[in-house]
Amino acid sequence: MSLVELIAQADERGLAASGLACLDRCVPLLGGDDELLRPLWASLAAEAGPDDWADRLEQVRGKLDGAADAAEDEAVTLARRMLAAAPADRGAAEIRVWADACSVASLRIHRMLDPVDDDASSVDARREGRTDGMSPLVAAELRRQVTVLELLAGHGAGGLRPALEVSTEGRRVLRAVVSRRARGRG
Repeated sequence: MSLVELIAQADERGLAASGLACLDRCVPLLGGDDELLRPLWASLAAEAGPDDWADRLEQVRGKLDGAADAAEDEAVTLARRMLAAAPADRGAAEIRVWADACSVASLRIHRMLDPVDDDASSVDARREGRTDGMSPLVAAELRRQVTVLELLAGHGAGGLRPALEVSTEGRRVLRAVVSRRARGRG
């Protein structure tokens, strides 16, 4: 099943976890620490209260509240937009739009940061399942997005911990890429 189809079939929790996982993997671009989004992950648990997501989202935004730098590159801008666009209400319509936008943004970020060219003209082809000539960083991000959605579809709230582990692995990879990139500029 393609990523687009998985997003179309995902429930509210799966969509929120999908968008959050994309954002989580891009935290190194925002200068956030590895625990920054942990409270939002916790708000997706079965025992979380209905207002937990909104309250914790505001806390995260407050911690990362920094004006965009005019010299900021496009990858950082896309990551900031993911956080800014996160809906306070996890209602299915709003969260579906956000999860879909996060998927696209995260794949674009990985494509920008991958030193190997991706043959596709856009990430839409990748999301629809056309993977020939895909660069390694984009391929890994696509696999992570699919895995997160499959874990939540198959296990509900029980899929949150393994989804977080998948996201943590991706964050480590992106942190290494960002670090390598910064050394190359310096």
